Amino acid sequence: MTQSPKTPRRRSLLKGAAVAAGAMSAPMVAVAQTTSMRFQSTWPAKDIFHEYANDFAKKVNDMAGGRLKIEVLPAGAVVPAFQLLEAVNKGTLDGGHGVVAYHYGKNSALALWGSGPAYGMDPNMVLAWHNYGGGKALLEEIYKSINMDVVSYLYGPMPTQPLGWFKKPIANVAQMKGLKFRTVGLAVDVFTELGAAVNPLPGGEIVPALDRGLIDAAEFNNASSDRVLGFPDVAKNCMLQSFHQSGEQFEILFNKGKYNALPQELKSIIDYAVQASSADMSWKAIDRNSQDYIELKTKDKVNFYKTPDAILRAQLDAWDKVIAKKAAENPMFKKVLDSQKAFAQRAGQWQNDYMVDFKMAYNRYFGRSTKKS
Repeated sequence: MTQSPKTPRRRSLLKGAAVAAGAMSAPMVAVAQTTSMRFQSTWPAKDIFHEYANDFAKKVNDMAGGRLKIEVLPAGAVVPAFQLLEAVNKGTLDGGHGVVAYHYGKNSALALWGSGPAYGMDPNMVLAWHNYGGGKALLEEIYKSINMDVVSYLYGPMPTQPLGWFKKPIANVAQMKGLKFRTVGLAVDVFTELGAAVNPLPGGEIVPALDRGLIDAAEFNNASSDRVLGFPDVAKNCMLQSFHQSGEQFEILFNKGKYNALPQELKSIIDYAVQASSADMSWKAIDRNSQDYIELKTKDKVNFYKTPDAILRAQLDAWDKVIAKKAAENPMFKKVLDSQKAFAQRAGQWQNDYMVDFKMAYNRYFGRSTKKS
């Protein structure tokens, strides 16, 4: 006998078929894949610079929502600091955080992103030249010429770096003669021209060398880095203001193959994370550097002196000799210089004409600073 459609068995069969059909028609939900990248910085783990590298990674990781994860290791974890570029190029590392001047030995023009007075441009103006005045294309051209298959982002305008830390303060250029001094990039050539015996040590090796007497004086970068690296433990005199690295910035590197494999959305996240990190770094530097400057004076009993104008002028004289020689030897060096000079002449006039002298207002409310701070 045939069952009625309304019987329990019939209803059960129809319900089961409907459930099965619904399951077959349900959309497939894609599970997001996580791309992991291993970075290394060129900075000791305790340095604020390594903190900046982690700040960038966190911004990318947060915005990528699990699709991209960057881990940053400190200097030396995989390769020595000065071998970062090669390691990223080969894929030993997926990326890194450092400065362009560390690659100076591969092409002298690379040190122009940071070393020297940059025709009067401050570090933010150098970044403006890089991003809008042709610098980025020139850097890519140099990397291609030395077979470095990397993607480079420059960001983070560094405050003007001190002349350095000295056992005794110096008052004139003659006191630079024979001084065993640490610096990097084209500053090596500038201080050599001034008569110093230069040793381009990486950041983590400077204070031990100064402590053991392997060098007599050294510069690194800023109050926060210098304090945590231990400079006040081995020297009590710091000379402020210098043209040797007055327009430097950081570099974030990616292995090109690893970067190109990313979807466009993640590349855009990296782009905007770089820009956000540049602003955030500059604000954090003002806050932290000013605090550590006070701590160095009050707790660490460091004596700060303004570098005499005669030494600053001697730096500029030495710089002019160095770049004339390098430009004659290296056409790319001249090409970068010409680009910087054209941008600086236009942008510098605008900035110098438009910007008020902030010292006037500061001195009104807080009194004039003396030569010895």
